[in-house]
Amino acid sequence: MQNGRYLEVKVWGDWACFTRPEMKVERVSYPVMTPSAARGVLEAIFWKPEFLWQVREIWVLSPIRYFSILRNEVNQVVSPGSAKGWREKDGGYFADEDRAQRHTLALRDVAYVIKADITLKPHADANPAKYRDQFRRRVTRGQYHHTPYLGCREFAAAFGDPQTEDRPPPNTSDLGLMLFDLDYTQDEAGRGIRGQPRFFEGRLDNGVLHIPSELYDRR
Repeated sequence: MQNGRYLEVKVWGDWACFTRPEMKVERVSYPVMTPSAARGVLEAIFWKPEFLWQVREIWVLSPIRYFSILRNEVNQVVSPGSAKGWREKDGGYFADEDRAQRHTLALRDVAYVIKADITLKPHADANPAKYRDQFRRRVTRGQYHHTPYLGCREFAAAFGDPQTEDRPPPNTSDLGLMLFDLDYTQDEAGRGIRGQPRFFEGRLDNGVLHIPSELYDRR
């Protein structure tokens, strides 16, 4: 179902969690896929240093349904230095002593159609049609660089070509502030600094989340 204007891919899965960043402890999902999560799916399928993905639309094909799970997680991130110290001192890490139970409010039985463009970087000199054709072939063949996922790595996504019958239900609603993406910059020494989140007012229009094009003008 390629209309020639955008590149398209259908993604679906049993579970998804597009975590709201304002939730510091418990994971709570946005009701629909975010643009940054959609970009992550596209880059998992096809990525080249010569271009950037720009998500234009996300079609929400399935009813929005939540479910809650309780998981055991650890509080600390083990560093290579800590692991080296344990080896030298015959120590170790015991997860039972660092365990915490956290709730996750996630989505179930999700399906989306992602519509996106590619924008060449200044150093690229190839015809954009080359990359567009490569992406379409990879989607049709089910090829990917790494397993695409739906917000969290444990929620793997299936993908394929959209079909004619893939139409969103007529759901129109305000979604409130949604995460667009993270902006990464560098300091004077050329070192990267932490990404700054950017948000936009999300809205479903007949089941379609439109991404304002002006959000990409600042990138």
